[in-house]
Amino acid sequence: MKRVVEPKVLYFGTPVVLISSRNPDGTTNLGPMSSAWWLDRSAMLGMSASSQTVQNLSERPECVLNLVEPAMVAALDRIALLTGSREMSAAKRARGYRYEPDKFAAAGLTRVPSERTGVDAVEESPICLEGRIEAIHPVGGPDSRLRALEMAVQQVQVREDLLVPGRENYIDPQRWDPLIMKFTEYFAGGRPAYPSSLARGWQMPPLALDPA
Repeated sequence: MKRVVEPKVLYFGTPVVLISSRNPDGTTNLGPMSSAWWLDRSAMLGMSASSQTVQNLSERPECVLNLVEPAMVAALDRIALLTGSREMSAAKRARGYRYEPDKFAAAGLTRVPSERTGVDAVEESPICLEGRIEAIHPVGGPDSRLRALEMAVQQVQVREDLLVPGRENYIDPQRWDPLIMKFTEYFAGGRPAYPSSLARGWQMPPLALDPA
């Protein structure tokens, strides 16, 4: 039997991504997000227009998608409620967001220059996708602040241990275990991975972590 419900968020499970984009002063902003999917050589990214990432990409379209594995979850959570924008909505403030210009340092992650985009990538990320935003589409009607960004992927860098031996252009799906976010909670291998600051900000029901 099914029931009609009104979920607080429609967030059924997508990979976590750290997006590198260029700030107006030339520095790199690092924005965590988890509404991403891929089709051929394009990536579709869902974000709020009020985010510093979308503001940056509207003016300077080059970016890097730094994919996140479970070993990075603590670093990711340290910046889950940080924003690179000095101005934020009352709703964001209520969820606990605060301004932080250097999210690499706040997360404890290492900057490394990207090859094509001129922004810094995340050295700890096992997979980095470099490219540029080709289009930004409004989502949800005239009053919505949601945007879908279409990115053309121009270069893919993959840590060697994730490649199929003898087939260097193939990523081994059994070795690549992405960090997944479901309903604002972190999951790895189908199990809860780490207490989520974002879930607390959204006032989601507490999640019992697997002691293993």
